[in-house]
Amino acid sequence: MLPRSVACRCAVAGLAIALLTATSIACGQARPPLPLATVADVPLTGHTTRWDYASLDPVRHRLFLAHLGDGVITVFDTRRQRVIADIPGVSSVHGVLAVPELDRVYASATGTDQVVAIDASKMEILARMPTGDYPDGMAYAPGAHKLYVSNEHGGSDTVIDVRRNRRVGTIALGGEVGNTQYDPVSGHIFANVQTRGVLAEIDPATDKVVARIALPGARGNHGLHIDAPARLAFIACEDNATLLVLDLRSRRVTASFEVGEGPDVLAFDPMPGWLYVASESGVVAVFEVQGRRLRALGRGMLGPNAHVVVVDPATHRAYFPLKAWKGKPMLRITAPLVPRT
Repeated sequence: MLPRSVACRCAVAGLAIALLTATSIACGQARPPLPLATVADVPLTGHTTRWDYASLDPVRHRLFLAHLGDGVITVFDTRRQRVIADIPGVSSVHGVLAVPELDRVYASATGTDQVVAIDASKMEILARMPTGDYPDGMAYAPGAHKLYVSNEHGGSDTVIDVRRNRRVGTIALGGEVGNTQYDPVSGHIFANVQTRGVLAEIDPATDKVVARIALPGARGNHGLHIDAPARLAFIACEDNATLLVLDLRSRRVTASFEVGEGPDVLAFDPMPGWLYVASESGVVAVFEVQGRRLRALGRGMLGPNAHVVVVDPATHRAYFPLKAWKGKPMLRITAPLVPRT
């Protein structure tokens, strides 16, 4: 249940729909409005500098936000809706990944070409490990006890043994690397090779590339999310504002959709099957996954530079860190407008 009154929520929702509909008409595009209502704008700490990836620890109800411009990880309590800590010393932090089973958080310090291991309970840095050039996204393969770090400019993935906090390998991928994700069904790692229009598949047992999947229509395939039960991969292409749907069984692209300019981070709410695509332009697109097909639910402006999104599957709330809102860094929290079945 949302904390605001029903009357207040309806008023906000109605205003949002009216504004987004007017924008769509003015642009000459008839599209459904964004099916989200803002339920809170919570001030964040630090300066009005760039934010990057975020990761939710559902066990502790903590959201870890990479404040790239400030070089800190901001920790937000999703129950109390307030910042509880800032973890400094992570230079130009891009990626952040909470791994509750290890009681740990990992962050990619792009300013020093390192991945940083953090104690999730004490919120203190445990170790620093070298990566390649410009580490960005990360994925954890639990069966292999390995962390995979995308080296965007280095054209590789760094492999970290999380039991020893040591780098154990580097996997050359042949081009700039976008986001990296783990597929629990195959047990493999998938990485976007964004300058090649290819999705690379890595076997953690050998740390070898076992397949390179061509992505027709991809230009700058950066963002990535894997819907393991449906055997689908969703790929955000930042250079042509396109979302691709890849069938992991046939290894073919089955659909493409227009999204906001500069799509970046994707998030998925599994129970309703909602896929969020956040973009550098601030436009967010929402889709519904119906079996193995997608249906566009709406698209519209969420906030300036709203290129990062995390969804809490327990509450269905989505979190968007904004660089500046009314002159201050802000965390915009939204909830779906439509009733769930």
